[in-house]
Amino acid sequence: MPSHGVCSPRTVVGRLATILLTLRGGGSHSLTELAHLTGLPMSTVHRLAGELASWQLLRRDVDGRYRVGPNVQWLAGGAGVPGLDDRAPLALADLCEITGRRARLGVLRGWHVAYVEKRPGAGPPTSWSDAATLPAHATALGKVLLAFGPREAVASVQQMLAVHTETTVATPQRLLRELQIIRLTRHARSRGELVPGDCAIAAPVFGPGGTAIAALELQVQDLRGDLALCRAALDVAARGLSRELSLPESDGGDSPHLRLLPGAPDGTPAESARRLAPPPPKGCSLGS
Repeated sequence: MPSHGVCSPRTVVGRLATILLTLRGGGSHSLTELAHLTGLPMSTVHRLAGELASWQLLRRDVDGRYRVGPNVQWLAGGAGVPGLDDRAPLALADLCEITGRRARLGVLRGWHVAYVEKRPGAGPPTSWSDAATLPAHATALGKVLLAFGPREAVASVQQMLAVHTETTVATPQRLLRELQIIRLTRHARSRGELVPGDCAIAAPVFGPGGTAIAALELQVQDLRGDLALCRAALDVAARGLSRELSLPESDGGDSPHLRLLPGAPDGTPAESARRLAPPPPKGCSLGS
């Protein structure tokens, strides 16, 4: 029996509401505590709490405890315009859902990239961690951040060009050439430069004033066969996230929703993303 003395709800909506209302007083609870307070089975609480966290209705702390998430606070008027930490999980969930590929969002920290990611499956996106870093010069994510980042960051990375595979960018000259192309196309790609066979494409995310504050990356299985499809979905997500992060505080409740990847009339969401995304600049091709 739940702590309020009422039988645990049977419908999904009722169970979700029970979990959320358990946290209405603030603070945080472990999964075991939530199961005890709601009267729901542990397996149900584990599944639903993870789903709520992926939508930012709950926030999962580093110690595994859950608390009210930013989207609940925003709807209640208790939070300002969502920032990168709040919107990153939704952007990653969109990309992963629409493509079935691993999606990452990263920010530049020295010559490394700190990142969070969402892999296909029911689990929520990962949280920021000091251990979750990537070399900037060996990933599509990092090369986009370098291309639109400060010159000091590029200069630092040029001194730290560790070779990870046969295709890793290994010379300052080659790195500068790639960054120039990325600035023109607004896309970067990697071909097994960190891990053999692991290919990806990335695009910048801009904040107020047109400053690149982050980057989105999407894993690509075939740089020729499905690059255009992945780039279309990536463009929609990156531009939608950029619009939200560029909104002034005064726009608050009128900000557009991030989930801008609707399904096509035939039920194929990827086809709709392809139509929504603008064509690449003339004379520039990432697939060649």
